[in-house]
Amino acid sequence: MGNRLSKIATRTGDDGSTGLGDGSRTGKDSARIAALGDVDELNSFVGLLLCEDMPPALREELVTIQHDLFDLGGELCIPGYQLITDEQVARLDELLAKYNADLPMLKEFILPAGSRAASLAHVCRTVCRRAERSIVALAKSETINAQPRQYVNRLSDLMFVLARVLNRFAGGSDVLWQHERKRGLESAS
Repeated sequence: MGNRLSKIATRTGDDGSTGLGDGSRTGKDSARIAALGDVDELNSFVGLLLCEDMPPALREELVTIQHDLFDLGGELCIPGYQLITDEQVARLDELLAKYNADLPMLKEFILPAGSRAASLAHVCRTVCRRAERSIVALAKSETINAQPRQYVNRLSDLMFVLARVLNRFAGGSDVLWQHERKRGLESAS
């Protein structure tokens, strides 16, 4: 692989453009760079989530997801290139089934709260949804493979499930939205 990043500050982006993996340049405000940035932010938040206490198997699965997100960034960085596969999407489906199997059925909406790890998983979920919107927006103007969109769609669902799992791992449970709370506050005024 060699020394690919021997010089970090190149000053080539001072004009508001940035280089893509195929050597072309695009504006830093382009839809492609917005999607790439959202995926990078998501990967950073997954890294932050990995700082928390969690089951070892889940930790390994999240590290694999970080590598997948790096692949996804690579695919977005090189127009016309494919790195995210149907197998990677299927792996997320398997993880969803695995972790959702032991969770109680939801009867109410839940709040993005509970343990610190669960709350961080919810942050990952919301950033993942933003990345998905960016990828969908990019696909309206440029050709994008289906797998990146499918991957982030599954990953946001998985992060929701993992937030519930992490609350239980910490000894807690879901923090339920209390629809009566609003009515109780109105009558108190």
